[in-house]
Amino acid sequence: MDVKRLFLIISLALVSYLMVVQWNKDYGPQAQAPVVQNTLPSSAPSATNSGSDDIPQNSARGDLAANSEASTSLIEVRTDVLDLRIDPKGGDIVYAALPQHTARVDTPEIPFVLLERSKSRTYVAQSGLAGVNGPDASRNGRPLFSTEQASYELTEGADSLQVDLNFVQESGVQITKRFTLQRDSYDIRVEYLINNASSEVWSGYHFAQLKRDNSPDPTQAEGMGMVSYLGAAISSQAEKYEKITFQDIQEKDVKRESVGGWVAMIQHYFVSAWIPDQNVKQEYSTRSTSRGDNIVGFSSPETVLQPGEQVTLGSNLYVGPKVQERLEAAATNLELTVDFGWLWFIAQPLFWMLDILHGFLGNWGWAIIILTVMIKAAFFHLSASAYRSMANMRRVGPELQRMKEKYGDDRQKMSQAMMELYKKEKINPIGGCLPILIQMPVFIALYWMLMESVELRHAPFMLWITDLSVKDPYFVLPIIMGASMFIQQLLNPTPPDPMQAKLMKMLPVVFTVFFLWFPAGLVLYWVVNNVLSIAQQYVITKRIEAGDGNKAKA
Repeated sequence: MDVKRLFLIISLALVSYLMVVQWNKDYGPQAQAPVVQNTLPSSAPSATNSGSDDIPQNSARGDLAANSEASTSLIEVRTDVLDLRIDPKGGDIVYAALPQHTARVDTPEIPFVLLERSKSRTYVAQSGLAGVNGPDASRNGRPLFSTEQASYELTEGADSLQVDLNFVQESGVQITKRFTLQRDSYDIRVEYLINNASSEVWSGYHFAQLKRDNSPDPTQAEGMGMVSYLGAAISSQAEKYEKITFQDIQEKDVKRESVGGWVAMIQHYFVSAWIPDQNVKQEYSTRSTSRGDNIVGFSSPETVLQPGEQVTLGSNLYVGPKVQERLEAAATNLELTVDFGWLWFIAQPLFWMLDILHGFLGNWGWAIIILTVMIKAAFFHLSASAYRSMANMRRVGPELQRMKEKYGDDRQKMSQAMMELYKKEKINPIGGCLPILIQMPVFIALYWMLMESVELRHAPFMLWITDLSVKDPYFVLPIIMGASMFIQQLLNPTPPDPMQAKLMKMLPVVFTVFFLWFPAGLVLYWVVNNVLSIAQQYVITKRIEAGDGNKAKA
């Protein structure tokens, strides 16, 4: 190749790289924070989200609430890990930000918002008392609670925070809706303290639900490749983890009855879940509202109070990241919302090891590198078998080419001659494929594990890699990955079919483009794996080409 042509190729590659970088800045996918993250909803929220069909429909338990407007002021509640807004009208949580998880890595002062009720998105946690005498089923609309303060904050040195909302029904029944939050906890205890101070029997039931519109997952834009599940889920005795998509909710209502279990809304990295009394038979259900919103919730059995009796009804609400330890502590099977796919039995041990390595190294990037080395070591002999087969195929490549020239288009004679050559040289033509196929489940499981783990979100590595969960901003890792694939091809035998050979040469380019917007953590794994593979393959190939086939057990 002359110097001018080489210079043109290098220049073209450089210009193409700069064009891709600039296109990505102008038009590429961006990890955008929801609109409400820039302005906290301390003022009036959207008032169009409190329709009568929010209340569970059960004609045997009373009428539905009339349409009620949202409040113009919200109650602010803050702990070290949660920033909530509670609507006094009904006592729903209409906003939940997570101060420990930022919206974007370059805006650490803006927290990630999981729940919100704004013009751009509706995703709220609702609860109440319905039924014959339940205040949420009243013709006057949902109850308007009163509270002593407009804002509450977990003070330094305190381990818990209690927020009481009070309401007195016309009959004289006193109801306190109590929120209890703990330090360093995403669990919220929501209780109803009911005192039947009236002269009549009180009857009602507790319900809780999650309502979400069909807006896209705000975290999904942070990466490309796998699309994480966005939708509802129910856990029951019959099925530990049942996914129910928004499309399913729109098409038909789902009803389940179970002692124990929970309901959840799931998205990439984060989850919200209502966990009722695990010793009582609950009715779990999904439905859609007249506005097209999706609801998943539960209803508890009816409670009857004689005059003068008191009772406490309640449930737990988890609003936070999909950290397995926290989810396991919150409810049985809730950790299944960390969905590693159908190869979870492989992905789970890989995550366990990655987490241990991170504990020692303190950096998720280095933990991925060491884990890759360990996986490569575990498959060392299988890989060596594949590379020996490839090296032997490469060694007899010139002889195969001579056969092709000799027999031309006579495929039958060509095939017979190839089989005789393979038999003579003791070469298994599929020997290089089988070991790689055996390793594929591990590679796929690792892919899902890295994509689904919230621990890698906004986790820095080194130099320009400030977030392993999003693409390399300068595409350095994908380009290195493509170059490593090209080097690997130089060590592999050239396919006898010219068309197949051309397609193989295109693979590094195709994979490089494909990996441009993959999360940096995944590309890092592939780069390290390719480098280790090149080193192993190079040594084996050189030994066989040098005639040391017996020692290499060729």
